[in-house]
Parts: sequence; C-alpha cells; structure tokens
Amino acid sequence: MDPQASRKIAANGVAGQEGGEPPEVVLRNIRAVCELEQKALDERSVGERIGDGVSHYAGRAWFIVFHVLWFGMWIILNAGLVPAVPEFDPYPYPFLTFAVSLEAIFLSLFILMSQNRAARQADQRAHLDLQINLLAELESTKMLEMLTALCQHHGLNAGLSPDIEQLAQPTKPKTLVSELQHRLPESN
Repeated sequence: MDPQASRKIAANGVAGQEGGEPPEVVLRNIRAVCELEQKALDERSVGERIGDGVSHYAGRAWFIVFHVLWFGMWIILNAGLVPAVPEFDPYPYPFLTFAVSLEAIFLSLFILMSQNRAARQADQRAHLDLQINLLAELESTKMLEMLTALCQHHGLNAGLSPDIEQLAQPTKPKTLVSELQHRLPESN
C-alpha cells in the first residue's frame, strides 16, 4: 500500500473508504454509542443537570475573567479610589470574603456531584468494555480452535505451534488479575 493511501485510511479510520460515509457497520456502532450517551444524559437528575451545567461553565476562561473583573472592581470601589462611590465593604473586605467562600463551597459541591456522576458512567463503560473484550477473546479462541482443526484436517503443520496451542486455551480473567496484582510494582 502506498503511503498516501495509508494516510487516507488513517485519516478516515476505515480501509477501503476514501471520503464519504463510513460503512454501515461503523455507522451502526456510532449510533449505538450516541444512543447510550443520550440515554445517560436524559437519566440525569435535576441536581446532576445543574451540577453539570455549573461545572461546564466554571471551567471556561470567561469565568476566570469575570472573577478577575469582579474582584478588581470590588477592591477599587472599596479602596476609596472612586470618590463618588462610598466604601460598602472596607479592607479587609469581609463581605467579599464571605461571598467568595460561599461561592467556593457551592462550586466545589457542584463539581464533585458532576465528577461522581462522570465516575459512575466511566465505571459502567469499563464494565461494558470488559464484557466486550471477554466476548471477543472467546470468539478468537473459538476461531483458533476451528483454524487448528482445519489445518489438521488438511495435514498442514501451521496449526501445531505451541503459541497457538496456548492461545487456543480459554482465558481465565481471575487468574490474569491475580497475576497482574502479584507482578505489578506497588505505588507509594
């Protein structure tokens, strides 16, 4: 395959497709993922929707700019730099401190609520990924068994590799988890 064709496939994500619509099987998967995402969004409680909205807007650059302007104006007005405006919260600005503290409390609660919902959704996706991976592994094992049987039936030695024999054995997730826990370095 020439390098330009490889770049087109990499850009499109699908072999055999140069521009245009992806194949139906890909579109079907995209629709399924979009439906799951929409269902998760629709099932949020009112509080979760508010928390997501606050988190969404609080993470924007304009939110920081707004606060810089707000704090700057508050300090300028209460430092006596604008003679026409009487000081309503003189230094050390106790009312500003109170307002900012309340805002920080509520903002952190909304963000935590949004993060908890996102973590639950991520856990659900991880469980789904695990199930799909286990099914794909089972399918691959069965295909290896069938290919080995075909090779043996036709008298081919290609299916007699020790690696293939090991890969054709069913994967035992509990054994893998135990082995990983035993071998992975511990974090401090």
